[in-house]
Amino acid sequence: MPDPTQRFSNRVENYLRYRPRYPGEVLELLKIDCGLRPESTIADVGSGTGLLSELFLGNGNEVFGIEPNREMREAGERWLRSFARFNSVAGTAEATALPNQSIDFVVAGQAFHWFGQNLCRNEFTRILRPGGWVVLLWNDRRTNTTPFLAAYEKLLLAYGTDYLQVNHKRIDAAVLRDFFRAEPVTRVFPNHQPFDFESLKGRLLSSSYVPEAGQPRYAEMLEALKDLFDEHQKEGRVTFDYDTLVYCGRLL
Repeated sequence: MPDPTQRFSNRVENYLRYRPRYPGEVLELLKIDCGLRPESTIADVGSGTGLLSELFLGNGNEVFGIEPNREMREAGERWLRSFARFNSVAGTAEATALPNQSIDFVVAGQAFHWFGQNLCRNEFTRILRPGGWVVLLWNDRRTNTTPFLAAYEKLLLAYGTDYLQVNHKRIDAAVLRDFFRAEPVTRVFPNHQPFDFESLKGRLLSSSYVPEAGQPRYAEMLEALKDLFDEHQKEGRVTFDYDTLVYCGRLL
């Protein structure tokens, strides 16, 4: 597998423009169940282009965005430049460069499946203050609840380069129990993302497991995507339905 910290270097603009945001219900969950306050300090590990950091910055939190990929990190810095409480850090999940016991919440959106789980657990334990929380999130695209979503999943299976190997669905309940060493608080929120064809194309190309321009089967894949869109669109739109999965726990 290519170095996971470099997989998205050529996909930054599509990632920022066409990946889904996180629903506001996530903040309400963390306020009620985990004691999140505007004074809480957040480490967004694998912060990428800043989509999850933005949610917490809007809540008034100070956020340290930990991102090893230079292109993704710089895109996040541009995207979040209006937030004075955003701090960009060149680091990894296994070596964040943050001080001991400096963080109230370690969060990771669409990223934990790339981490070295034992090493990052040690690192999160080091940087968390006593009583701090780890929060893992994914916008989990539904794959068979509509004919369009089932057809899109077939397209990924047909053209993906290593789709099954890197799919975040590899992180199952047993992996999470092993990481938290307890059952995490688990919540699911519905999330939706409509597309015209150009934005659907951008969403596809934001994925690290599909061919890029100039690679084998790229043009063929886009032709198949256009056929899929034309078959399933209604008034020029199709929709991705997601389950936003949230797992919260303290590291015991």
